[in-house]
Amino acid sequence: MNIVGVSACTVGIAHTYMAQQKLEDAAKAVNDQVKIETQGTIGIENELTEQDINGADIVILAVDVKIAGEERFDGKKVVKVSTATAIKSPNKLIAKLHELAKQ
Repeated sequence: MNIVGVSACTVGIAHTYMAQQKLEDAAKAVNDQVKIETQGTIGIENELTEQDINGADIVILAVDVKIAGEERFDGKKVVKVSTATAIKSPNKLIAKLHELAKQ
């Protein structure tokens, strides 16, 4: 499965990157393709391209704040959770994305 997403926390530092890493590790563990954009205090990193988004089966938004460019995901299956959920239960979250992508 091909997953793209965005992580962003209220401070824009620690939880943003922790959520990104946990999601990437969990997705790769089940052989998914994954790319997570981060939006934080230093701006947007690992920015998703239109091609990334178009090729995605599902979008995960692990965010605690409003993000820039959320409209890019219109028409896609989007799951929104807190960064805490992504950090604490990444494997369950990836399993849930698999279920939702099949619907």
